[in-house]
Amino acid sequence: MKSKIDFVNGNTKKSLILMVMPLLAAMILTMAYNLVDSLWVGNLLGETGYAALTNSTAMVLILSAIAMGCSNGIAILVSQTVGAGQKEKADGMIATILLLSGVFAIGVTVVLELCLKDILRMMNTPSGLFGSAYEYLSIYLVGYVAIYLYMQFTAVFRSFGDPIFQTKGMLMTTIFNAVLDPILIHFMGLGGAAWATVLSEVLCVGYAFYYHSQKKMFRIDWRKASLSYVKPILSCAVPAAVQGCMPAISSATMLFLVTQYGVTTIAAYGVTNKLEILLFYPAMAMNMGLTTIAGQCFGARRIDRVHDYLKTALIMGCVFTVIITVVVVFFAGQLSGMFVDSTAAAEIVRGFFHIVSIGYVMYMVTSCFLGIISGFGKPGLSMILFFVYYIVIRIPMAVLLVQTKLGLDGIWLAILVSHIVAAVIAGLFEYVVSCRQSKQCVKMSLC
Repeated sequence: MKSKIDFVNGNTKKSLILMVMPLLAAMILTMAYNLVDSLWVGNLLGETGYAALTNSTAMVLILSAIAMGCSNGIAILVSQTVGAGQKEKADGMIATILLLSGVFAIGVTVVLELCLKDILRMMNTPSGLFGSAYEYLSIYLVGYVAIYLYMQFTAVFRSFGDPIFQTKGMLMTTIFNAVLDPILIHFMGLGGAAWATVLSEVLCVGYAFYYHSQKKMFRIDWRKASLSYVKPILSCAVPAAVQGCMPAISSATMLFLVTQYGVTTIAAYGVTNKLEILLFYPAMAMNMGLTTIAGQCFGARRIDRVHDYLKTALIMGCVFTVIITVVVVFFAGQLSGMFVDSTAAAEIVRGFFHIVSIGYVMYMVTSCFLGIISGFGKPGLSMILFFVYYIVIRIPMAVLLVQTKLGLDGIWLAILVSHIVAAVIAGLFEYVVSCRQSKQCVKMSLC
């Protein structure tokens, strides 16, 4: 069983670029996909419609984070199995993953549909936005099974050294959504944007099955599904999913703090979330790529290769992030105007990025370290780190500082500090884990 890209024996820089660039392209397309929704809603439905979409975004982010987190978790297991050359085990594991994914996603959809109004009240949704937010989310949830399954497919293909599927899938769905969005929004309002998303995701999961039938990298043999795979799958997927939820939970909490400043500030915070995607996605692509690479190298007992990949990733990632950060900070006000035609909102957006700026470079550093840690099969450590800096540090600090003279700037400062602390802790975690894994591999070689 061979990987499409030879991470174990191939050229480090070339292999990293071949893995990460398609993932980054997929992330950029995901950004374009989200921006299309925001631009159409903001321009066709105005500030109120955009604020309602922003209020709904908190739950969407959490659900997407769960799907992506679980996919990153299963990528650890599948990539390690691929690296070890265990084809039969990989086939059985993939069948079990898909079955568990379907059952889980259906369960989440049913529970959230029943509890949606109560959840929106808990999120302190303003009365003027409640109806629109409920309409959007109740429709969005219809397509969650498709979203979840698609994300698991991207992880499986990525584990086999094929990041191209994710790029092709996102290109197709972004074009489809861009065409459908203005039509459905015109006739159905904010609910039309939700239906466009649902139909796009159904198209994506359909393409996943078609892509698999053409490439045949692995078999989906339901008879090989086994309860024996459930425990290791959950041991990786659950911590990764919880980790993925931390940024979304933090964002929802920040939104709760921001709502006291009115609709304009809510809309401005929504703009910052959209623009942050430009800065977060490169780090996320690097993290996913390194998780797969480290997993395969670990399965092949080549820890020395992991160290080379980490050094290369840190240099490439930080340089790239610095360039993008400078552009976003410099043009923050103008970029804000693309979403909401409000001078007041643009000032808030500009202030946000001037304060947080260097935090995005720290986020890239953190993502590189955590990619290695996860690839070594230690997603629990990554989860702990995310909990510490998103929940233990960021939220209490934001709650305290927002009550001072800093006001909104206090929230932004809390975000910056949490990014810096995370990078330091992640570096320490990665060093300890790498030393332990290196010693383990030496002992196994001696045996």
